[in-house]
Amino acid sequence: MSINKVILVGNVGKDPDVKYFDNGSVVANFTLATTERGYTAANGTQIPDRTEWHNIVCWRGLAKVAEQFVRKGTQVYVEGKIRSRTYDDANGVKRYVNEIYADNIELLGSRRRDGAEGGENMPYSSPSNDTYQAPTSYSSPNVTEEDDLPF
Repeated sequence: MSINKVILVGNVGKDPDVKYFDNGSVVANFTLATTERGYTAANGTQIPDRTEWHNIVCWRGLAKVAEQFVRKGTQVYVEGKIRSRTYDDANGVKRYVNEIYADNIELLGSRRRDGAEGGENMPYSSPSNDTYQAPTSYSSPNVTEEDDLPF
């Protein structure tokens, strides 16, 4: 048995790039930044913050949700699987790409700007078929600073 599962919580780096195909499929791509905070070691050495960038791929109904709700700076929780692929660029150089194929996205809220409070939790899962319709309305619990992450 093997497991390919990724869980990330981070901030969206750019608005989703959404593409619609002739066969009715839709895909959304965006970047997600996760940051490990820096610290000062016992010997006084300063260890800086370390930010990793992840390429997130959403298909079908989840792509439509990303198109509607995911924006640059928004904090999101992403569950999915990691996939690697290669391609040849315009100069014929082979490039390697790692992507996270999202199965579930939860919007945790926006970055705090001008003293504004965080957003609402809005979970969405990838549908099992193409007939999935994104919700037009939702209700969510009130979120406070003291609330823990969902895992």
